[in-house]
Amino acid sequence: MKKLTVHNWTFIKGIIIVVKVIFVTSHKIPSPMNKIITLFTIFITATLSAQNFQLHRDFERDHFTTTFELFKPDKYGNTFTFIDFDYNAKSGISQGYYEIARVLKSEKMPIGLHVEYNGGLGTFEANGAQGGYTINDAWIFGLNYAKGNAVWGFSTYAGYKAIKDSGKANYQVTGTWYLNLFKDKLTFNGFADLWSEKGLSESTVFLAEPQLWYNLNKSFSLGGEVELSNNFAWATGFYVRPTLGIKWNI
Repeated sequence: MKKLTVHNWTFIKGIIIVVKVIFVTSHKIPSPMNKIITLFTIFITATLSAQNFQLHRDFERDHFTTTFELFKPDKYGNTFTFIDFDYNAKSGISQGYYEIARVLKSEKMPIGLHVEYNGGLGTFEANGAQGGYTINDAWIFGLNYAKGNAVWGFSTYAGYKAIKDSGKANYQVTGTWYLNLFKDKLTFNGFADLWSEKGLSESTVFLAEPQLWYNLNKSFSLGGEVELSNNFAWATGFYVRPTLGIKWNI
């Protein structure tokens, strides 16, 4: 995850407008979902300046995914956020998922305070009709430790995870990393999550997405990722899902 400082709003605003039009003007999507998408769009437009834009082809699930990412350090810590859209519906987008995390930390603090929000929504088709669902909101409160430079770096945190309607206390442990090789021609980065959804001893979920990119220049990269998951979403068991992608470093 390169810490770029160049910001380009023109492209990001254009994509956001297209996404909003696709969702809001679709007659098949329930009106409550339209309101949620509108709120998402307003929030993203007001707060995001993208670090990169990615387009992936998921071969097992046979759809495209777009990702916007931002990582921005400041004197009070750092902010990381991303939003994914899956394109697996006749009308276009089938699912949107959003995360934003803030680490509060000064230069004298070896460990930071981590606060994170997750949430999303999607559509499905059944018996010729289309419906919608939401991914339960989740808040994470924990401690973060990070170290890195221009060549390599990692960040890890552990925290209490409050999932809406779970009814039990849950946890999440996450690690992220980046490694630039061969004078920045190759970048190996990704994350790994382990969390519970129904208490400390039940429904443990694992998700990791290592990525490998060949950097054509400072703006464009070719590569992809491999999603490694266990008991993730509605799929019980372990799955390996590779993608091919292109990344625009903005």
